[in-house]
Amino acid sequence: MAGGDWAIDFPAPDGIKFNAILEGACWLKVEGVEQPIQLNVGDCFLLSRKRAFSLLSDMALPAIHSDTIYQQATHGIARCGTADTFFLIGGRFDFGDEAQLLFSGLPPVAVIRSGSDQASVLNWALQRIAHELTNPSLGHSIVAQHLGHIMLVQVLRIYLTQEGHGSPSWLLAISDPRIRLTIQAIHADPARAWTVESLAQIAGVSRSTFALRFKQKAGFTPLEYVSRWRMQLAKRLLKTNQGTISSIAQKLGYDSDSAFSHAFKRLMMCSPREYREREGRDRNG
Repeated sequence: MAGGDWAIDFPAPDGIKFNAILEGACWLKVEGVEQPIQLNVGDCFLLSRKRAFSLLSDMALPAIHSDTIYQQATHGIARCGTADTFFLIGGRFDFGDEAQLLFSGLPPVAVIRSGSDQASVLNWALQRIAHELTNPSLGHSIVAQHLGHIMLVQVLRIYLTQEGHGSPSWLLAISDPRIRLTIQAIHADPARAWTVESLAQIAGVSRSTFALRFKQKAGFTPLEYVSRWRMQLAKRLLKTNQGTISSIAQKLGYDSDSAFSHAFKRLMMCSPREYREREGRDRNG
């Protein structure tokens, strides 16, 4: 909550940052984004990159660091300024490496404006989260967490609708029913020796039509997607030490360790063994 004259600097968040304005208005400045953004009641914004940002009642005001007010927070609610005329709620989502696929097509900051019919579910979730935060009771944190997931899904739906056929991305690809079927098939059986023909059959279109549509929606070819998804799985397995490099290669459909290593290095710029060692060092400090 805030009111009067106020300005707050926030550090670059880990994961995906989400905020919504329940009362009042403010300015949003995001690192690397040239123009400040004016936000009004009911507006939401999603930070899909690790960027520092500021919220201000007046662009000319000097900002204080967010730690200054969060240290004084009560029941998760922090206050700044001289009144309670501004109310913002927010949270952070951490999806691990898979978030790169989900949010790669979004700009650093995606703003969802209030007022559309499609925002009704989002507005309902916002009000319920605000109630859970201001009136904590048994299980309120669990309820708020699940409402947060509903909000995130709804934000992505609304943003996709507002933007229409925007930049190619995984999000845009799965919004196409035929492309979504093929992505689901790849995820269900990543080790299969996929071809453009076999995926086109699942999509129910010709090979050329499928290849063109997939590239337009996702930003890369179907077989490039197969490789990218395998590497997502490989990173997860390497991080958690689930099996030898040979067993991981076989599990993901590679005929040899060298084929797996070559594919991994082409996308990750290091070998599977180097990646595992680096992740181990990072975990151990």
